Amino acid sequence: MASSFQEIVVTSSPEGPLNGYNSMSGAISLKFVGSRSPRNGLCLVGKKLMAVSHVSAETGLGSIHLYNWYCQTPFNTLAVPEPVAPLAATEDGSYLFAGGLSGRIHTLSLPSGDLIQSFPAHRRVVSCLKINDDESLMLSGSDDGTIAVIPLYNLVSSSKVRKREMFLCRFVGHQGSITSITCGFGGGNYCTIMSTALDCTCKIWSLMHKTPIRSIKYPCPMLTVVMDSNESEFYAAGLDGVIYKGALKASSRQAAQEARKIMPLKQKHYGPIVSIRILSNGQNLVTASEDGNVWVWDIQSEQVVRILGHEMKDISSMVVAKLFNDAESRVRAPKFTGGGGGFSTKELQRPVEVLELKERVNVVVNDRRRAVRNLESALGIYETLLKEIVKQARGDKRSDSSSDETEDEDEDEDGTEDV
Repeated sequence: MASSFQEIVVTSSPEGPLNGYNSMSGAISLKFVGSRSPRNGLCLVGKKLMAVSHVSAETGLGSIHLYNWYCQTPFNTLAVPEPVAPLAATEDGSYLFAGGLSGRIHTLSLPSGDLIQSFPAHRRVVSCLKINDDESLMLSGSDDGTIAVIPLYNLVSSSKVRKREMFLCRFVGHQGSITSITCGFGGGNYCTIMSTALDCTCKIWSLMHKTPIRSIKYPCPMLTVVMDSNESEFYAAGLDGVIYKGALKASSRQAAQEARKIMPLKQKHYGPIVSIRILSNGQNLVTASEDGNVWVWDIQSEQVVRILGHEMKDISSMVVAKLFNDAESRVRAPKFTGGGGGFSTKELQRPVEVLELKERVNVVVNDRRRAVRNLESALGIYETLLKEIVKQARGDKRSDSSSDETEDEDEDEDGTEDV
């Protein structure tokens, strides 16, 4: 049976709840409370969880809240060494990365929340994080205007690595804080990398040459950028509430000249646009503005076709989640009853119990795997030491036999063979 799914647009706020909108009907289908999320402080963790950066209004201390799709409140709170904002997670949900005010990237193991390491990636605040398509690289932007490119295995490794060996490279070209980074398909030197910044520019980077291969100047500071599903066009937006369309690939000189033009869409938001995402397998755009408006656009006609709710006063981040509805899937999103009642106990109890049981099993499995890896590492060390001891013993024996002038030739040969 083919899998069917619904796309849920989730928005966060520095003051209010997280709202989940049904992208087709526009109605609020999910609501989550208990988090005050800064810019870029919302990400999906695998297919079952969400992570939200939270800064306490009373103490100013930072933490990360984990939500599942069955409960309005966070089921786990992860401690972090400092207040964090941008988040990113691996596709399988094993690792979560958080960018801190100090310029460090903190790596946490999930679901335990153990801190693996805190790496100093920038001199100033980490403003955005992005993992590339094949999960080989982490790209982090900062208020210092630089983009650090770090092999992901360096961030998840518990062993110490010299700072200069942690980086693959660093992009330098923006004159203002980096606000967003996006990557196309493919890994390594072959993926397209784009970034926006408060210096009113959007840049396209070459990982192979480590320089911007194209820079587009806009009339206002830019906050977000996204590529279409074919990577032929991109959409960028910022403080003026306008969506600007651009061509990524130009097959002729005339097309290249057209690609350099700034092409705004006719309709505009009343406030700054903080996030753009692709919907419906590339047929629609969804945009979220700081004033609380979420609009769905038809890409072909470039017109707004749907408005999603009006309950948020301020939006800081947005993600799009695919919730599968097939008969084989055991992960189903319950319906939101509205009226402040939240989810019914009957809807929540069994799914939450199953999910918690799975999480506990995963913890045991991960601990066992970690123990096996440690044992393998110890055996490897013992094997190396044993080889050195044998090598040294052979050297000492040869030295003794050559210096012993009283032994006859037969005894010397026997001794050599015995060694």
